[in-house]
Amino acid sequence: MKSAGTMPAGGETPLLWGDKRFHTWNYEMRRQFGRKVFKVMLDAGFTCPNRDGTIAIGGCTFCSARGSGDFAGSRRDDLVTQFNTVRDRQHKKWPDALYIGYFQAYTNTYAPVHVLREYYETILALPGVVGLSIATRPDCLPDDVVDYLAELNERTYLWVEMGLQTIHESTSKLINRAHDTACYYDAVRRLRERGIRVCAHIIYGLPLETHEMMLETGRAVADMDVQGIKIHLLHLMKKTPMVKQWQAGLVRFLEMDEYVNLVVDTIEMLPPEMVVHRVTGDAPRELLIGPMWSLKKWEVLNAIDAELERRNTWQGKKRGARGTAEAAVVEGAAGTPRVGGGPGAFGGDFRPDGADAAYAAGPAGAALVRGAERADEDDELAASPGGAGGCPGGC
Repeated sequence: MKSAGTMPAGGETPLLWGDKRFHTWNYEMRRQFGRKVFKVMLDAGFTCPNRDGTIAIGGCTFCSARGSGDFAGSRRDDLVTQFNTVRDRQHKKWPDALYIGYFQAYTNTYAPVHVLREYYETILALPGVVGLSIATRPDCLPDDVVDYLAELNERTYLWVEMGLQTIHESTSKLINRAHDTACYYDAVRRLRERGIRVCAHIIYGLPLETHEMMLETGRAVADMDVQGIKIHLLHLMKKTPMVKQWQAGLVRFLEMDEYVNLVVDTIEMLPPEMVVHRVTGDAPRELLIGPMWSLKKWEVLNAIDAELERRNTWQGKKRGARGTAEAAVVEGAAGTPRVGGGPGAFGGDFRPDGADAAYAAGPAGAALVRGAERADEDDELAASPGGAGGCPGGC
């Protein structure tokens, strides 16, 4: 088997983003900012409208008691203390990084604008913060909140992350999502009209869903006007409502090879310019019921990379994206075309800074950064999201 940095004998030349066959978050951050950028996960003390009785009670059946913010800072601390604690922990790994404040736990637009403004601006004012990522529900975006998000989008690097989980209404009822798919599409439309980047979260392994049902959700996201995707494995945590569904036989844990094939099938369908924020994750070991193989994050990532290489496939291949000169690629390691500039290979000039500069210098330069960059990629792609299913707060 040839390595990802070479052209398979008699086969097509793959598109690569750095050393990956898909458009990773880490690659995009290095392209945008010329250096490592990591998310600092925060719990701002919000709740959720399908927990507090506004539209439902109990929350999504997979969601943990911490609103899928199990790895965020403690809500007992103020936001600056949380930020510093989480930042310092991650700085041990990336001492020269910049930061994106990630409002993760529960629904982070579920408050009046003056409250949101106080919280968001507090984090934006901290040294080294280059942007925000805000996790929310599609039914918690009133016009005044969207107006404020549009204002933020004009002066910082902003993502709004929303948990779709599935396009199937039968599953939505089972997981108590408490909004329909049409609501999600409408929220995407309203955010995109203001130029705001959207990251869609989906979960594979939800109750009673077949392989084809899961891929229908992936295909729907590939065709949406969203700029990013997080693909999550359903992992079941103790003390979540889904435990009863599992005990009733409604939940079957996916095997690792099933999940790997679902992820690769999805990656092939995605537009090359769509940023893949995550492809796996885990729950706190002491809370996890299953699948236990999800704790082996690096094995999962390696298996995804190996399956992409085995098929000689890459992000966008099923949409006609090819490793050719017509795709406006730049030569990278071992002469393999790499996507560069703007939104992937589709508009914009390649700016060889940071790790990209080493790649642009050819195989020798690429070799100098590949080890460190690969470690960065894997840490981001497998970042522990918290919560069964790993959805953002408010999903």
